[in-house]
Amino acid sequence: MDNGFRRLLRPALFASGGGDPEIAHERTLRQVATLAKVAPLRKLTGALHPKPTRGVRVAGIDFPGPVGLAAGLDKFAVGVPAWSALGFSHVELGTVTAHAQPGNEKPRLFRAVESRAIINRMGFNNPGAAAMAASLERFGVRRGNRVAGIPLGISLGKSKVTPLAEAVTDYLTSFGLLAPYADYVAINVSSPNTPGLRTLQDASALRDLLGALTAAASARDADPVPIFVKVAPDLTFDALEDLLTVCTEQGASGLIATNTTLARDGLVGRDRALADQAGGLSGAPLTQRSREVVGWLAERTELPIIGVGGIMSADDARAMLDAGAALLQLYTGYIYGGPALVGRINQLTMNQLGER
Repeated sequence: MDNGFRRLLRPALFASGGGDPEIAHERTLRQVATLAKVAPLRKLTGALHPKPTRGVRVAGIDFPGPVGLAAGLDKFAVGVPAWSALGFSHVELGTVTAHAQPGNEKPRLFRAVESRAIINRMGFNNPGAAAMAASLERFGVRRGNRVAGIPLGISLGKSKVTPLAEAVTDYLTSFGLLAPYADYVAINVSSPNTPGLRTLQDASALRDLLGALTAAASARDADPVPIFVKVAPDLTFDALEDLLTVCTEQGASGLIATNTTLARDGLVGRDRALADQAGGLSGAPLTQRSREVVGWLAERTELPIIGVGGIMSADDARAMLDAGAALLQLYTGYIYGGPALVGRINQLTMNQLGER
């Protein structure tokens, strides 16, 4: 499977749409949407992909294995039943916003192949929280019912048209629409592609936002949906310390570390020509920093951490778990490594897994 993906499928995928990564992304999602609709095809696909062999309980949720799909790939919730068949232990849908929005102008997605990286400035293109809720309703999803076969997380972001001063209301709108369908909710305050969004990581702003969301979660359910906060790799350790204090005080259930970076370290060869492209960098150049942030956080908190960023191999996955991650997520590693990477991670013996 690995050789077939690297030698045949990946070159064909990268060349599709005239080499436009966003067209390739859209075509891939159409295939996943087909897989989601055809049960016999899902069964066959599932038989070809190694499944997790050891589960882990995180924030009160039972995950069948360590590795999930990060937010950003299934923004529209079109592949909900398909991701389990591809070997993932969970999927994080979105990022979704209260208002539908087209995202930033194209081109907005760039492959840095020599560096095994991607630069994106998508800008939360999505159909809006109400449309995602309707999609999940059609699939029959409810929190905890495992219609998808695996837990579903939903990543929430701020609508671009919403002023920062009204960010709390914007997130609460999305939360109210989508909490009934989510096994956990991720608060994305760390994307570099919505103007001003990262200021919501500042202690005062995050305190207001997270306090409002955890209060809303408690008000609607005796067993509140867990809320995770996704952080940027570009924060200083002092800023991470402040963020961690707020997350602990305001009842966050966990952290997701990390989002994409504004740094351009690690771009090599011809990819250095992409250094001036605006947007977040992901992939191999982020491996060391993401692991460093996870390790730093793990030493200072009992909150579980989902490690994401630069996991390009099974060794990277093991190192991220060794750093203190309770779960893992892939995005760019999946683009470059394909389904075989998920299988290799699932086949690891991970003594770190257990109750977090």
